[in-house]
Amino acid sequence: MFAKAFRVKSNTAIKGSDRRKLRADVATAFPTLGTDQVSALVPGKEELNIVKLYAHRGDAVTVYVCAGNPILFELEKNLYPTVYTLWSHPDLLPTFTTWPLVLEKLVGGADLMLPGLVVPPAGLPQVQKGDLCAIALVGNRAPVAVGVAAMSTTEMLTSGLKGRGFSVLHTYLDHLWRSGDKSSPPSLAPPAQDTPDVNEEKGSVQAEPALQGEMKRLTLEGEDKENGEVQQQLCGEKSLSEAAEDPGVRGLNPEPTDSKTLQEQMDELLQRCFLHALKCHVKKADLPLLTSTFLGSHMFSCCPEGRQLDIKKSSYKKLSKFLRHMQQEQMIQVEELSRGVESIVAVDWRHPRKGSVLEGGEVRTIIINYAKKNDLVDADNKNLVKLDPILCDCILEKNEQHTVMKLPWDSLLTRCLERLQPAYQVTFPGQEPIVKKGKICPVDITLAQRAYNKKVTVVRNLEAYGLDPCSVAAVLQQRCQASTTVTPAPGAKDSLQVQIQGNQIHHLSRLLLEDYHLPRKYIQGLEKAPKPSKKK
Repeated sequence: MFAKAFRVKSNTAIKGSDRRKLRADVATAFPTLGTDQVSALVPGKEELNIVKLYAHRGDAVTVYVCAGNPILFELEKNLYPTVYTLWSHPDLLPTFTTWPLVLEKLVGGADLMLPGLVVPPAGLPQVQKGDLCAIALVGNRAPVAVGVAAMSTTEMLTSGLKGRGFSVLHTYLDHLWRSGDKSSPPSLAPPAQDTPDVNEEKGSVQAEPALQGEMKRLTLEGEDKENGEVQQQLCGEKSLSEAAEDPGVRGLNPEPTDSKTLQEQMDELLQRCFLHALKCHVKKADLPLLTSTFLGSHMFSCCPEGRQLDIKKSSYKKLSKFLRHMQQEQMIQVEELSRGVESIVAVDWRHPRKGSVLEGGEVRTIIINYAKKNDLVDADNKNLVKLDPILCDCILEKNEQHTVMKLPWDSLLTRCLERLQPAYQVTFPGQEPIVKKGKICPVDITLAQRAYNKKVTVVRNLEAYGLDPCSVAAVLQQRCQASTTVTPAPGAKDSLQVQIQGNQIHHLSRLLLEDYHLPRKYIQGLEKAPKPSKKK
């Protein structure tokens, strides 16, 4: 947009009311910025000008200039940061990486094509079509361009990283940058990567790739030390404080459960962001707190990466209605301290909530404390627990209700765990933990027959372990010297499978076990590797 010189229509100092409106617009457009950051970006006393101009293609653009540098520009009522602003806030937008040689093309007005992307160890950021993104160069996290995603991350991977990825609006070295102090990007180191680590004592498996850094860190938490099975978790009761610290609250799965409607998914996201904001952002000293500030400065920043909090898509439609519901649940108290302006004046920090995820050790602690608190430990035999009506309803079958009066501790705990729904938790670097119901599916390796009796090796479920199918396919293509393809996995939504010509299970085994350090028990199909030929 600014690859060629633009024509300035007017340049005026901003009014006080327009300055306040700009702050509000910035807070809405970039909810991850805190109040102090917004105030620093749009200061109250420093010189701030509004420049109205026409780009070389005729687009009418409004540019906000602070202390001589353009900090924001507005196009068709959408607000965009300049590279000067992104150098001070490098994490403001999802950032994609390209090669230094590509910058010259972008400055000349070209869009960024997907083959020019560099896939980092943590994988590509999760974005949707139309999302605002930043573009940085290999080795430096400081953005050099601002653009709009032409497709979602899933579509990028499905396409095999082919086609147009981003419509570029503004770059370092373009004419908008030249209107400022013409400073160079700061040197910002990329996020540090941890070394591979396998920690069996703590019941977790952590891994990073030794090959081309293509795998994210993986942690399977809650793994039982004795039998190696992922420990069961259950829905129980926790206080508001505990619930907000719960992995399920902090790390809402960015890929919602398919069985839920979009409205139900938004209701769940809204409630979890609400709980997380109360626990991790709001302090007692902040009360009373304007409800609009609570939403803009706290709830939005708690939204997981790849998700967008939109109250209008929830069943509540309005923030006031949602907060009234939370007040009816006795979590908060909302009052109209001034006419037409509502504030949160009190929070019940110890309010219980059902549906929290608990580990097996927490279940045992809850049951033991319950039995002791209600004097259910048998006085004559400390190994037995008397069953009160609540425990009877929870763990006994109908034909046992009037016959079983006591149970040993181990039997009581085992019965409780057996009646709970299993779940697993996966943690990737730089992301909140992801909790999913059920058991984690292993990496599935199969052999398929194709035309002319040719065999192909098919690999599925790589995404569950933080592996990018496109990156794995590229590595296998080099190692096996065979053609590879990435296609949608049949019967699985938003999942890809890798196909390699021939029986390549030996190469896959070395890649997954030795380079990516995946535990063998999470891989099925390794036994189908070709048997070594006998020497004559």
